[in-house]
Amino acid sequence: MNKLQKTLKALGLIIANPYLLNAVLDDENVKKKYVASTYNLPDGLPTVDILDIFPGFDDTVEPYSFLDGGSLPTDLALLKGLAKKMNCKDYFEIGTWRGESVAVVAPFAERCTTMNLPDDVMEKMGLDKEYIHMHRFFSKDIPNVDHLQANSLTYNFTQLHKKFDLVFIDGDHHSESIRSDTENAFKLLKDEHSVIVWHDYGIGTETVRWNVLAGIMDGCPADKRNNVYHVSNTLCAFYTNEVFKTSMKKPNQKPEKYFSVKVKGVRI
Repeated sequence: MNKLQKTLKALGLIIANPYLLNAVLDDENVKKKYVASTYNLPDGLPTVDILDIFPGFDDTVEPYSFLDGGSLPTDLALLKGLAKKMNCKDYFEIGTWRGESVAVVAPFAERCTTMNLPDDVMEKMGLDKEYIHMHRFFSKDIPNVDHLQANSLTYNFTQLHKKFDLVFIDGDHHSESIRSDTENAFKLLKDEHSVIVWHDYGIGTETVRWNVLAGIMDGCPADKRNNVYHVSNTLCAFYTNEVFKTSMKKPNQKPEKYFSVKVKGVRI
């Protein structure tokens, strides 16, 4: 089959199955080229060393389940550290899952709000009932956590009647969803000291997830894009007005630090 035949076959498949166009548009190589050409970020975001954000970094993350679909310990340590550092009054996140992230932050914020798709909507989507049941597992009984069940793509955020010090975006990871959540996140910021954290900016701690970065850049106001960074040793990107030294990182880098990890299991 020559190139023309392959092209015609591919076009025929897309016409017959329009959803396949999304798979093409969301392809990582396509998104990488888009981000490189549109935002001049061929290697991803500049990286801030987590030890520059938290000098003398030494903390404990709890609860942590070590189960699929969650964050890295350093991701949650980043959220906890930021909440402590900025004396967080109001914390907001999109994407609740087991409630680990908001449970980690809750002791260090006055009020937390977490948003996730309604259970009945997830049921109609055909998602596994056990998966749905596990949402809010760690956070459901925390008194300063409000659980909001809504679709962030259609929700009117003015209904919250509140601004936030720290916003964590960890919902749907398609570019358009990230773009929408990012646009809304910037409208929710309380002041110039407020911070946004995006989860899964990286496939790994050294490898960019271009689909997510495209959504972040598309949703970020033009005058704020130079204040968005990757945080070393995490899967996260963050927006901050604080000034840090940065560097450009590529995969297979020489370790510049190591972490001391203590693992203690507590049966529930």
